[in-house]
Amino acid sequence: MKVILDCNIWISFLMGYQLELLRYILKERTIKIFICTEIVSEVNDVSKRPKCFTKISNDAINRLNIIFDKYCYKADISTIAKCDIRDPKDLYLLSFSESVHADYLVSGDKDLLVLNQYQNTQIISLADFKHIITSIE
Repeated sequence: MKVILDCNIWISFLMGYQLELLRYILKERTIKIFICTEIVSEVNDVSKRPKCFTKISNDAINRLNIIFDKYCYKADISTIAKCDIRDPKDLYLLSFSESVHADYLVSGDKDLLVLNQYQNTQIISLADFKHIITSIE
């Protein structure tokens, strides 16, 4: 299963939420987490914002970058999504999901979740993704 985690999911993990789920996802061999330069950049930028900075240590950011290198599949955005969305800055996630033929785009962003699906990629919340992967066992 090919999965893309939106920046807000990674930030949630950095803040210490759902760490057991992150461990499970990273160890589960049937789940392939895809990242691109844009996701990594956004995560690093958002983690430095004043709202997050007090809750996220530099050590946590460094560990997450190690996770990106060690456990995630790196790919480039090779296509431009053709979709009308409420927040155009999220278009890169749809483009990336199309580029890697992702099964799931996991997000907490209502502007993306309202779409439910883009081409063959289901757009779901972290809670829904947790339900899917734990019911596979």
